[in-house]
Amino acid sequence: MRRVLGFLLLAIALLGAFGVYVVKAEPAWYVRMRYPLKYESIVLAHARNYRLEPSLLAAVIYTESKFDPRAESAAGAIGLMQLLPETAQGIADHTGGGNYRTTDLYDPELNIRYGAYYLARLRHKYRDHPQALDLALAAYNAGQGNVDRWVAATPAGAPVRIRFRETRNYLQRVHRLQGVYQRGYGLR
Repeated sequence: MRRVLGFLLLAIALLGAFGVYVVKAEPAWYVRMRYPLKYESIVLAHARNYRLEPSLLAAVIYTESKFDPRAESAAGAIGLMQLLPETAQGIADHTGGGNYRTTDLYDPELNIRYGAYYLARLRHKYRDHPQALDLALAAYNAGQGNVDRWVAATPAGAPVRIRFRETRNYLQRVHRLQGVYQRGYGLR
């Protein structure tokens, strides 16, 4: 009985150690299981089309919706990239989507296309700032108006302080997940 109990405790300890290793090291097979890359061909196509890193686009989608095309936020954002209907309408107007309907945001292809367009536009807007990517991501999360006020309130040469804790956390998650998608899927 003692031997069985000893063997059982050893097995549990080894499984626990293996589990800790997997969670800490995040080998590629674990990453692909834990962080799926659904709609991979759509993500790759729109990342290429809008000159975004596929790993960044995948990280934003995972952070926004965990790749759930039916996701809806309390603020009314819809779909994989959690776009507000007004934002999507503006993108449709800019890109020739004359027949746009809010329900279109549940379509993964259209949602990723519009979200990639919007993210690329934000990155272009802040391209001359040393914190360009962080500002673009902050604007995606907290709105351009907030980020523009933060930039305007920052003395020249000083880093822009992201005022919302939720947005700071959002940036950390996106950056961490971008690295995860780079390692797990070889996306750059």
